[in-house]
Amino acid sequence: MNPSVDFYFKKESKSAGKWQAEVKKLRTIVLDCNLNEELKWGCPCYTFQKANIVLIHVFKEYCALLFFKGALLQDAEGILIRQTENVQSPRQIRFTNVREIAELTATIKAYIYEAIEVEKAGLKVELKKNTELVFPEEFKKILQKNTALKTAFTALTPGRQRGYNLYFTAAKQSQTRTARIEKCLPQILQGKGLNDL
Repeated sequence: MNPSVDFYFKKESKSAGKWQAEVKKLRTIVLDCNLNEELKWGCPCYTFQKANIVLIHVFKEYCALLFFKGALLQDAEGILIRQTENVQSPRQIRFTNVREIAELTATIKAYIYEAIEVEKAGLKVELKKNTELVFPEEFKKILQKNTALKTAFTALTPGRQRGYNLYFTAAKQSQTRTARIEKCLPQILQGKGLNDL
């Protein structure tokens, strides 16, 4: 256990919120696999020889264990989830209660050990080249008028930019696109992605 990560697992932690029991259980399981615990992206991240293996993170509807090279795992149990169609390498196992985690303890450990073997073997996910993002006109106009927003959006990771773009362009009507964009402005200005808490 890394004391600098302890705050994440304490009841008063805003980041883990209602998922306290679940993330504590996940922490115990992951640490039992002899990984190093660090804090990355505001979340507990577990590494093997400085390579990221898994990350514990929470969302409104679930908490998850994210495997950085999950696309390379066998997934014999069929429990790995690709967050969106544009996510290439990471995969999640999602949980909504401690019982689920307890029942899957052996499977979780097996997946972690497999992920460590993937890292030891030096395997890499063959990433598809990103195509250039085409932003909706409504968003382009707002970016032209608001330099702080443009700076904040440009500072986001390519994945977060793509996430917003997909969300905005999925709306068929201009009015809906505009409403979605306006709703997301505070998050963008805070440097957060669409699904960040």
